Amino acid sequence: MTGYDVLAEVYEWLISDAKLPPAEFAASFDDVLNLLPSNAHVLDCSCGTGQLAVGLAGRGMQVVATDASEAMVRRTTELSEEFGASVRAVRANWEELPDHFQDGTFDMAFCVGNSLHHAAGATGRGAALESMSRLLRPGGRLVLTSRTWELVRARGSRLEISDRLVRRNGRDAVVVYRWEIAPHWEEEHHIEIAIAQVDATGLVLVRSELLSCWPYRYEELEVELHRVGLQTELSTFDLDAENYMVVASKV
Repeated sequence: MTGYDVLAEVYEWLISDAKLPPAEFAASFDDVLNLLPSNAHVLDCSCGTGQLAVGLAGRGMQVVATDASEAMVRRTTELSEEFGASVRAVRANWEELPDHFQDGTFDMAFCVGNSLHHAAGATGRGAALESMSRLLRPGGRLVLTSRTWELVRARGSRLEISDRLVRRNGRDAVVVYRWEIAPHWEEEHHIEIAIAQVDATGLVLVRSELLSCWPYRYEELEVELHRVGLQTELSTFDLDAENYMVVASKV
């Protein structure tokens, strides 16, 4: 799998206006964060450019942010410095997490932004969930968000071009997704994401990256969570909704 090293430089164009400020991103999880003490130990897996991690640290939580992309980790560190937030950022994929942290370290782990589909199939997904589960204390919670892959696959291979310009850092860009949907669920799929920036002179600069992914059905995710000792407390899954959240607790 390619690792967002190119997209890391323009990733803010992929974050919604509502979640771009770190405090607002953290606030979108108020319901689950209210279950934690203010000084909770929290892990943000697949942290991206760090908006959630920095927002959590701003609430006084002890935050570790990890990502498989070195460029994403660098950007998370830069954002935490910009906001004066105390965030420990570590380059690690899911399977490497137990090499960096002791079992039972965290009160809550986040795996958000539709990240889990980058784990290689059922085996890779199970290993990722196992690593995250190990790092949770008994009673700790995993918060996971996902696309509704049943909808994604039903729409087939396609090109999606945003219908409006997105403005970040004084520059406008068009966001493009190209989906390569494999014939079968268990096969490797691909998403190519392109950010086409337009400057004041009309010059267009395109950054794109081809990413591998392995989609999963919701019922498969439920079984896999249970298999690694996590019990679903909350699920917003709806076959007609684009995304959903699952909150699962360590048994």
